[in-house]
Amino acid sequence: MLTLFAQRMHLDFHGKRAFGKLSAKKASQLLWQSRKRIAAKLQNPRINYITLYTLRHWKATMEYAKTKNILHVMKMLGHRNINNTLLYTQLVNFESDDYHSAVAENVKEAQELVEAGFEYVCTHESKMIFRKRK
Repeated sequence: MLTLFAQRMHLDFHGKRAFGKLSAKKASQLLWQSRKRIAAKLQNPRINYITLYTLRHWKATMEYAKTKNILHVMKMLGHRNINNTLLYTQLVNFESDDYHSAVAENVKEAQELVEAGFEYVCTHESKMIFRKRK
């Protein structure tokens, strides 16, 4: 759901403008309208508490979980002090980096693995390797 907000508002944390061509005021209005509509649709009033600051923290936490590089996240957020960025390390649980792996020898087996939630990793000696988080 947060991804929907980020896509809709064209959030770009690597460029100079956080909202692309949108002004900050327009982005704020768009967020307010989107979260109000989604909260009503999902019947979840907690969605109304999502802010741009919430999205910033979510993006930073996801980036740290993906890269495990705190200096990259620090640069992305524009922090001058690493202690500010270290807060995001407490939000990520790295114990979930364990995977189940599976090998498919043909297209039918590969299709079954994808349908079971596995993701394609690579092909080695004409066998397709897949993985799925435990």
